[in-house]
This record gives sequence, C-alpha cells and structure tokens, in this order.
Amino acid sequence: MPRPDWDEYFMNIAEAVKSRSNCLSRSKGAILVKNKQIISTGYNGTPRNVRNCNEGGCKRCEERKEGKIKSGEDLDKCACCHAEENAIVQAAFHGINTEGATLYTTHTPCKQCAKMIINAGIVRVVSAADYAEDIGTELMKEAGIKLEKLWKN
Repeated sequence: MPRPDWDEYFMNIAEAVKSRSNCLSRSKGAILVKNKQIISTGYNGTPRNVRNCNEGGCKRCEERKEGKIKSGEDLDKCACCHAEENAIVQAAFHGINTEGATLYTTHTPCKQCAKMIINAGIVRVVSAADYAEDIGTELMKEAGIKLEKLWKN
C-alpha cells in the first residue's frame, strides 16, 4: 500500500473522527491542521452536556432520518453542532489560534460553518464530498479561501 500524501493522511483522520458522531442524519468529521500538526478535531452531534442525537436530543435529526425533511432543510431547528463548528470551537475552548490553518472535512461546509471558517482565519478547506447546499462554498470563495476536493462523491 503506498504511503498517503499529507492531504490523504489528514482526510483519513477526519474520516476516523466522524466515527464519534452520534447524529441520526449523517456522520461528519473535521480536523484543523497547522504546520502539518492537528490542532483540533470535531464531529457532528449535540453540544456537551446535552442528550445525544441518537438518544432523542434532536427532533430535527429524527425527522430527517424518518424522511420527513431533506438534507440541508430546517437547519435552524437542529440541536446538533456541525463537525467544522466543533473543530473551531474546540480550538477556541483550548486557546488554540486557528489563523492560517487548513480544515479537512468529510463534506463541504454549510453556510453557517463557512462564516465561522472565514472569521476564524482558516485559509484552506479540503473536503471529501459535497454538502446539499453551496452557499457556504460561494462565501468561502468570495473570502479568498482556497477550496479543494480530495475525493469525488
């Protein structure tokens, strides 16, 4: 098996991080990297000290799993934090600077996460799959963030 390049290496880790997700809708993972060092990780799920999604902590995700709503719809009703959001917030919680970092994420960021990525000073986003909406991608492009797709859907 050939040795993975750095992007493949970090994306493999983001894929492993998503295994911690307990979201009923779709598992997602993200990591923040600076100077080839992981500075933070995140996966989607309810906030700390809140009942897990798979334990009834998010009604929106239950509706998504039942097929009552589509991916990307009614996000304002979701109790879960996104993987990218958790990676950024965990860095802040631990006092880690995100300026100049690269974010590896299993799906392109949504609009809300894109705004956080922009304001956190992240300069590059590498994703493995597309998210249901592309507003986040448009915002990041306008802000000058380098966007790359590692794997195809």
